[in-house]
Amino acid sequence: MATTNNSDLISSRLAALAQQLRLYKPPGFDNHKGVSVSQLGFTEPVDDQLPEKLNPNRAAVLICLFHGCNDGDGLRVILTKRSSGLSSHPGKVEEGDVDDADTATREAKEEIGLEPSLVNVVTVLEPFLSKHLLRVIPVIGILSDRNAFDPTPNLAEVDEVFDAPLEMFLKDENRKSEEREWMGNRLLIHYFNYETGGKKFMIWGLTAGILIRAASVVYQRPPAFLEQIPNIKLPGVISIDTKSP
Repeated sequence: MATTNNSDLISSRLAALAQQLRLYKPPGFDNHKGVSVSQLGFTEPVDDQLPEKLNPNRAAVLICLFHGCNDGDGLRVILTKRSSGLSSHPGKVEEGDVDDADTATREAKEEIGLEPSLVNVVTVLEPFLSKHLLRVIPVIGILSDRNAFDPTPNLAEVDEVFDAPLEMFLKDENRKSEEREWMGNRLLIHYFNYETGGKKFMIWGLTAGILIRAASVVYQRPPAFLEQIPNIKLPGVISIDTKSP
């Protein structure tokens, strides 16, 4: 349990983080058009370069951050283990969603019972494009009071809810990568092993790529490993979907 002084310090840090992230502008990304492929070494939107058949549908996912109970715990991110029976990609924009933040927080409530009112949305990152051509916009939100959130997973979509240190996605520990060829190019796919509560989780593919980018933005430094193979020439595709091949 955090002391009053610790709570005040943590609140101050989260407020400073929120202010920092509100100033973040994704490189070369227009929120209303285009897919920035900076993950592969490009920075300009390339939507106009995509053939019509590659023009992707849109989705949004919430990267929900909170601070551990103690001063030294650092930032953590809420994660889920997807249901093995889930056949479609979550987070797709629905009629009535006001914006990407609305989509992401609505999905989080439906999947794990996280009330949108508990989350302070502070920024969005450049989109990622799955191999199924779904444009996925990461939305970063801050959960100031972790104790106010009691996970209630929708078992049709989520098997487990857990959290992990955000900074682990910048470290070359418990990580491996492999090269895959896609559309005539080689891509790096990252895998992170994480154990908590006696359970082991693998965080990889699109999810890992998004978390590497989020951690880089939050901590304002690059990862301690090669994030992606340079000089890749793709028509707007920056990541491979997390589903098993």
